Amino acid sequence: MEEIGYRTTSFDYEGIGADRRDYVAWLLDACAAEGVKVADLMDEDAIDLIADRLRTPLQIEMHLTLAFEQGFRFDTKPVTVEIVDQVLSRAIDDLEPTLTRNGYDPVSLANQLGTRPSDVRSFLAGTLDPEHTRELTEQLREAGVPV
Repeated sequence: MEEIGYRTTSFDYEGIGADRRDYVAWLLDACAAEGVKVADLMDEDAIDLIADRLRTPLQIEMHLTLAFEQGFRFDTKPVTVEIVDQVLSRAIDDLEPTLTRNGYDPVSLANQLGTRPSDVRSFLAGTLDPEHTRELTEQLREAGVPV
């Protein structure tokens, strides 16, 4: 910080948060050909499912692409909630993907916790013994890591 003389400004980035539904609708509208309505592309329930289950714009865009590709394969128009449910990753809200989205990989967690990377991988897979799991969870919470 000395090099720049503490002349920095910090900004909190909350992500798209509660505006995910609006983002999905805007994205579909922006990508649709002229005269094509969003309802012609995807059911409202499917849009709601995507907005509820996904967190980041990158996830939303990737899963929209997968849903449209699957809809094309099944010759389904508009894309239904069943098709979206098929392409959504089941483990998207598990501990490891959540930590990865926040910039924590097993090696950085092992360094921060002072433990072996193999223990962290076992912890993330849910195969670590309960006592050690409790200990690592407590250390992560104390460090402010979202667990």
